[in-house]
This record gives sequence, C-alpha cells and structure tokens, in this order.
Amino acid sequence: MYVCNCNGIREKAVHDAIESGAERPCDIFLRNKCRAQCGRCVPDMQELIERRSQQFKVAAE
Repeated sequence: MYVCNCNGIREKAVHDAIESGAERPCDIFLRNKCRAQCGRCVPDMQELIERRSQQFKVAAE
C-alpha cells in the first residue's frame, strides 16, 4: 500500500525508515531521498511513528 502517492513511498519503506530511527515525517522523506509534495501523507506517517513509539513504551513496561 502506498502511504505517499506523490513520491511513491510504500508502507514498508515507511516502516523501514522508522526502524532506522526516523522520528518525524521529514526523516522518512529524507531517507527516501524526496520531499513532501501535497502533504496528505504526513498525518499517516505521523500515526505510524506514534504507533511504533507506543509499542516501545509497552515493551519497556
């Protein structure tokens, strides 16, 4: 599934970027060597980042 249609960034690429330390959508764009175009994907990226952060918090408890 595409998260960013403008840049062709798939969900796996977003997860890979997060696994590599991306903490903000701009980090995901940087890792994929592109920039935000329309910005519709930014909330989805932020949600995926927050979900991963919550998983780490639960795992640390």
